[in-house]
Amino acid sequence: MEFVNAFTIDVEEHFQVSAFEATIARNQWGDFPSRVVANTKRLLALLAEHAVKATFFVLGWTAKRHPALVREIEAAGHEIASHGFWHRIVYDQSPNKFREDIRLGRDVLQEIVGHRVTTYRAPSFSITRRSLWAREILVEEGFDVDSSVFPIHHDRYGIPDAPLDIHRIDTPAGPLWEFPPSVACIGGMRLPVGGGGYFRLYPLRWTTALLRRIHRLDQRPFMFYMHPWEVDPGQPRIAVKSRLSRFRHYVNLSGTEAKLSTLFQQFRFAPVAEVIRSVRNI
Repeated sequence: MEFVNAFTIDVEEHFQVSAFEATIARNQWGDFPSRVVANTKRLLALLAEHAVKATFFVLGWTAKRHPALVREIEAAGHEIASHGFWHRIVYDQSPNKFREDIRLGRDVLQEIVGHRVTTYRAPSFSITRRSLWAREILVEEGFDVDSSVFPIHHDRYGIPDAPLDIHRIDTPAGPLWEFPPSVACIGGMRLPVGGGGYFRLYPLRWTTALLRRIHRLDQRPFMFYMHPWEVDPGQPRIAVKSRLSRFRHYVNLSGTEAKLSTLFQQFRFAPVAEVIRSVRNI
């Protein structure tokens, strides 16, 4: 069986990533030259070239400053979803602050596109065991699909024993469908293969072999994610103290676009909502 997989893009500036927030305060974001429009348009052109439709998780702060970009994404036939407003780690917020953030991010997007936005992804996949309370708030705020739980062990995110496939979560406020970033199981180990830094780090043959393994052995579609700054090798280097953070952000940026072109030739992709409907008939 050939599965249709989800392709997703977290629309944010290169300086807004969680690993840089100790170096760059949010009140400094406006001081940096924006590169997100040009980078997102590069991805839009690449998607159009390969006839791929995707889900764009747009940060509210970015959408507010670039509403024409959001409209361009939707006009190209892609799904608009929310990445919150301030790119704050969920487990570092109180429930009330989290509600304020997702409501603000959602409202900015809905005002731009003129319809409901019901799919969400937390910054840095930060719905963990420490922040499972966020799911009920998401449902209360009108979201019915989430892609925030990475089913691996990681120093900043992840729930190592979380389900790997698309699944329904019943919260006190109602149901929420979770579509996690993809993981391949090898010898009892969970190996992240869903995109981002993992895609830039792994050899392409290794990535495609693992993705095919998910299809063949697990009989499920995979979830793939990227950021616009990952096709921008010329972005300014931020002087962060952590060598690990620098490595994760800047490794192999120059090869991302070519790798994506090959990936699009080997797999079928669609927006998140379409993939969920295809496998769960909702």
